[in-house]
Amino acid sequence: MKKIFLSILSLCSLSVIGQSDNITTQLYDTYENYKESSIGSRRIKRTDIQPLINKLSSNNKFKVATVGKSIGGKDLSLISIGTGETDVFLWSQMHGDEPTATQAIFDILNFFDSADFEKEKEAILANLTVHFLPMLNPDGAELYQRRNLLGIDINRDALRLQSPESQTLKKVRDSLDADFGFNLHDQSTYYNAERTEKPATISYLAPAYNYEKEINKTRGNAMKIIVFMNDILQKYALGQVGRYNDDFEPRAFGDNIQKWGTSTILIESGGYADDVEKQEIRKLNYTSILSAIYTIAQKSYESIGIEEYEKIPENDRKLFDLKILGATYKLMGNSYTIDLGMNQIEVDYPDHNSFWYSSRILDQGDLSTYYGYETLDATGYTIKQAKVYPKTLTNFDDVKALNFKEILKQGYGYIRVSSIPSKNINSPFPIHILGTKFIIPELNLAPGINPTFFLEKSGVIEYGVINGFLVNLKESEIQVPNGMIFR
Repeated sequence: MKKIFLSILSLCSLSVIGQSDNITTQLYDTYENYKESSIGSRRIKRTDIQPLINKLSSNNKFKVATVGKSIGGKDLSLISIGTGETDVFLWSQMHGDEPTATQAIFDILNFFDSADFEKEKEAILANLTVHFLPMLNPDGAELYQRRNLLGIDINRDALRLQSPESQTLKKVRDSLDADFGFNLHDQSTYYNAERTEKPATISYLAPAYNYEKEINKTRGNAMKIIVFMNDILQKYALGQVGRYNDDFEPRAFGDNIQKWGTSTILIESGGYADDVEKQEIRKLNYTSILSAIYTIAQKSYESIGIEEYEKIPENDRKLFDLKILGATYKLMGNSYTIDLGMNQIEVDYPDHNSFWYSSRILDQGDLSTYYGYETLDATGYTIKQAKVYPKTLTNFDDVKALNFKEILKQGYGYIRVSSIPSKNINSPFPIHILGTKFIIPELNLAPGINPTFFLEKSGVIEYGVINGFLVNLKESEIQVPNGMIFR
């Protein structure tokens, strides 16, 4: 009898999700009409979104209020639309370096300001009042860092409420007594869907409200919304959805907001191949969140079965940017087979508007249970140390004139330069720059070192790894964003 009941619930769920396919497809296909083009980079700041908020303030469709200030004195704004009795509250960027959903929020606001989807918007705005608190941590966003100026994680300040940002979030939640809450974050791009090579492009959690992880109506409704959103994402990012561990964290806002009676959906934006600025993930946020808001307005989520929630794969963290598989590594007269996992680590420039790469080997040995955004089967290839170019060049103009592909083919990964501009903190070339006195140590592969070496087969160098980026020397293009400078 239980199996029959669950089957009926599943059929109901499929029916609900099927009914929403049309609007979801339309939202995805027409996204470029609503994308806010002024904030296309991840490193957005409060000054980037303030003109957008000012514009909404003069639009009678929206209600805009300053609901608090950050430690650094920056405004925290609440943007509301709709007249319905059900309140939906979305807040983003409580971690300053997690901006993907902030961008999607302004895309969603553009959607509400448009003349399109009239019937669907009428259904949403008559039944819901939707509230957006973008960029809860503007000081952290200014520095592109997780924590606020007090140096604390706002998401672990729900009990003590030391920070004004935390106090504002609690005050707004309580004043709205919101029925649904969307807690919007970014996660590491190195998470994968459990036991697969696919990145966890989006991960979800219906946070527990106690240590026993009980499921009441509030949490159950959050699970239903997640099941609904997961089904949407499978259409555009098949197998690329994860689910966070639901151990109760008594200091966290998500867990407490669930406890306080708001059905809370945590959304984490992770990685997507060839999407460094997370613009495809931004589009997925836009499509799935708007679709979820629509199903809340229609109350069609109510018939969705929560048993599908547990079937979403758990988050794992077994992705590298680059994985080298089965290479031969010679050490102390012996040959070994070794896998290497490397991450291309972003380092901000001082203005926090852009970044460069300082890559590292993260792990090595048997990495057969790990995956890579890019993987090279190096069976039959031998790892060779990168050499220093025999001629010392005068300046960067001399370096720029070189044929880098031919130099790399000869196994040179470093060029000595007598005059290195003090303003340069990395090499603008697909090769490392050395000062006149810097001595390259013998290659000793180990976690933590910068990955630079060559792969040779039958006496011919066919691949290079420069600053953690793979170079196929049989192809014409060399895609290494930057090298390092060793003064």
